[in-house]
Amino acid sequence: MAKTWYPVIDYSICTECGICVSRCPHSVYDTAKAPTPVVTRPDACVDHCHGCGNRCPVGAITYVGDDTGWSPPNGSHKEVRPVNSCCDPNQYSKGESCECSLDEPNNFLKSAVIDYLCLDLETCDRCIGTDQVLDEVVMTLTPTLLMAGYNVEYSKFILSTEEDARKHSFISSPTIRVNGKDICLSVAENDCGCCSDISGTDVTCRVFEYKGKTFDVPPKEMLAEAILSALFRDIDSGCSCGDYEMPKNLTDFFKGKRSKSACSCGENCC
Repeated sequence: MAKTWYPVIDYSICTECGICVSRCPHSVYDTAKAPTPVVTRPDACVDHCHGCGNRCPVGAITYVGDDTGWSPPNGSHKEVRPVNSCCDPNQYSKGESCECSLDEPNNFLKSAVIDYLCLDLETCDRCIGTDQVLDEVVMTLTPTLLMAGYNVEYSKFILSTEEDARKHSFISSPTIRVNGKDICLSVAENDCGCCSDISGTDVTCRVFEYKGKTFDVPPKEMLAEAILSALFRDIDSGCSCGDYEMPKNLTDFFKGKRSKSACSCGENCC
């Protein structure tokens, strides 16, 4: 399975026919969102598989990392390649360290890489609610961003293990990153009953502060404003990477989760 190969949907021409979702055998797409194609498991996509792209009737699907010369058989589309920038999101998806290099030229105009990272999408009301709001915001913004010359790449990562969290330098759940940068400039958390139940420990999760109020699930207006601000404002292009240290809150969560899921008989029956 490939982490630098996955489908990207051009929502400006997608007709939401549902063929890509129903015909993908690798569960790359979120079936709960069908017929809208939402890539929720990019890591599950098979390297150099063009199955969904070949079936798309309007040519709305391309692939990150595609160097094969393939093009949508039922339409034309710009080639989608990883943006050449400091702290490229493709680096942390591969678990690599950030090495800033701007020697190679960009091969397209601009990139809007939107990543959603969370601990759970089955139990946690906070993560599920934020996921649903972000889906709506991304679908609303995508046509405008495409018109403005941006390649829009939207991916989701469920960090179910400590190893996953370390690969993504994860700080707080849920997290939304645009071109590798957290859209929240600071981390604020409060008690999360859902994640506490998952791990059997006291866990705090991220809250979103907007216009003087605190939200467990961010308003659509906040996410739209934060995403656009991250793309259009002048930001420091210097590398912000450093030695990652997992917060104790997350360490306790994963430790508790492992202990809770362990066999009560000491694995003698497993």
